[in-house]
Amino acid sequence: MSLISYIWDKKRLLLLYVMLMAFVSSVYYLNIPRDFVLNELFYINIVCFIMLIAYLIAGYCLKNSFYKKLYAAVKTSHDNLLNALPKGKSFEQKVYAELLQKLYEQQNSRLEELYEEKKENLEYITSWVHEIKTPIAASRLVIENGAEKPIEQVLESIKEELDKIEAQVEQVLYNSRADEFAKDYMISEVILEEIVKAVVKKHANTFINKKIKIDIENVDLEVISDRKWLFYIMDQLVVNSLKYTQAEGKITIRGMIKEKEKQLIIEDNGIGIRKEDIARVFDRGFTGHTGRQDYKATGMGLYLSRKLARKLGHDISIESIHGEYTKVTIHFPKLIDYFNVTKM
Repeated sequence: MSLISYIWDKKRLLLLYVMLMAFVSSVYYLNIPRDFVLNELFYINIVCFIMLIAYLIAGYCLKNSFYKKLYAAVKTSHDNLLNALPKGKSFEQKVYAELLQKLYEQQNSRLEELYEEKKENLEYITSWVHEIKTPIAASRLVIENGAEKPIEQVLESIKEELDKIEAQVEQVLYNSRADEFAKDYMISEVILEEIVKAVVKKHANTFINKKIKIDIENVDLEVISDRKWLFYIMDQLVVNSLKYTQAEGKITIRGMIKEKEKQLIIEDNGIGIRKEDIARVFDRGFTGHTGRQDYKATGMGLYLSRKLARKLGHDISIESIHGEYTKVTIHFPKLIDYFNVTKM
């Protein structure tokens, strides 16, 4: 820090000094006998000026010492720059040091969050790659072993594997777009029956192959939502039910109207969820006891479903008894509550 820069920073003090000395000199000049006034004024101004210069030099020396240490710390590479900074001497310097400490802690916390998010994304992509390789390998086996089988059967098997690949690609696509949700949605009136039938039709082959019965009740309800995102949410919930419902099981999809909301319930009589896992099934990447037995599980379906549902102003809850049933409920609040969209 140069002396000129320091003096320029003190321009308000210097202006105050000039105004104060002009005022004192004028008062003194008007009230003291003329024989002594000029000598006295000269003496007062010289002494005050010397004191001002001494104050400025002392202040400059103190601040210059601090800024030299600060500049040296900034120019030198340190793993922890904050600890290398000089200790503040004035109140102002201490306040700035505390501010830097707070900013450092906030930034460090944010970096840790970003690191964890990156780690989770890497784990998810790794799991996703392994999962998508399965239907690709199965498709090759179908083609290699399909020479002696009817072409219709081969094509149907390949179609099933392509559907699995499409579902996995769709999941990673929606995951990548979830954070930019605000740029890609259109709220309108949606008939739940249309969405339910479209989802069931999409997975018709799985229902048939596993001989799972489907009951649809009272779904002719109108809600305020985005058709595309709601379809994806419902699709993920039905996929989960199909995955964990054994052959010849049953899935029921029904609508209900409550005082403050409308509900769409997807219930199955599958393997259920353990009590200790219920509270965590919506956590990112959590697969639980059931998911760990299925090595292809990524733990992203329910996480994405609830995240997107809340962005739409809905919510999802789940209840289950292990070995008996699982019931997932999509909650659609009444119109007045749609403005209270949960931000994530």
